[in-house]
Amino acid sequence: MYIKVKKGGIKMGWRIVHVKESESMQLRLDNLQISKQGFKYFIPLADINMIVIEGRTTLTTSLMAAFTKYNIVTIICDKQYLPTGILLSYGNYHHMAKRTLQQIKWTQEIKKEMWKNVIGQKITNQIRVAELLKVEPERIELMQKNYHNLTPGDQTNREGHTAKIYFNSLYGLNFTRDKDCLENSGMNYGYTIIRAAVARLVVGQGLIPALGIFHHNEFNSFNLVDDLMEPFRPLMDYWLMKNIFHKYKYLSYEARLIIINFLNQEMIFKGTHSSIDQIMDKYITSFVEAMSEENTLLLERIKLDDFLEAMK
Repeated sequence: MYIKVKKGGIKMGWRIVHVKESESMQLRLDNLQISKQGFKYFIPLADINMIVIEGRTTLTTSLMAAFTKYNIVTIICDKQYLPTGILLSYGNYHHMAKRTLQQIKWTQEIKKEMWKNVIGQKITNQIRVAELLKVEPERIELMQKNYHNLTPGDQTNREGHTAKIYFNSLYGLNFTRDKDCLENSGMNYGYTIIRAAVARLVVGQGLIPALGIFHHNEFNSFNLVDDLMEPFRPLMDYWLMKNIFHKYKYLSYEARLIIINFLNQEMIFKGTHSSIDQIMDKYITSFVEAMSEENTLLLERIKLDDFLEAMK
């Protein structure tokens, strides 16, 4: 079991709890009780923002209901320790009906402008990662050209063209995102952690996660989450390259803990140190404000350099 106990001051918990092969998890008053190897561990639910569960364990329905009440996102992993499911709260936002009506009324114009902003932040961070890794200048120039040619809604798919250049530059010309390798396993695990954290905050704001600004897959319950998490992906890429890919041959237990701990890392935000999880909260809040005011410039910027500055 892994518990990060660094207090971050966010309003909906500040601990990430990782549970591996416990006998049971139960609700005891307002505490999570974890039973493992003859010991019992108690953690106040108010302190938790995420729980990752691996291996065999049993959970009571009263505990799962308490997770949703406290807006704790729960990630369920399979036998290979890969995340396969997410449990989120529903309807806890005090003006959810009002927020839902606002979201439904978003125009195509504002959604296209917001997508340009979001994907522009992602590409900017990808370019910065490539620069740090000393990728060939001509490849970086192509990525920069794609950024400058972004249009509302990214109708020419500059994101996709940049992604191909980016991943081939980092991992080789034969690399594809469906290849069975450590790099893909690490990214898939890391992106799921980001996705779960953003999903928790999206639901906490009363937004419907299935209604995206760009993604609109009818089989995806998290279209909006997949939209908003984009700027954080290159930050996770850098975290993986710095801490995982050159140290491990496979996605070990220790490696998984390091990936989960990404959310507790600090960034510089408006001159102060904040955890990535805290900044995600402020980012989602700014998104709601930007969409409500129909001013996409109100969206907070997620910059890799702010992550690097805090790591010095």
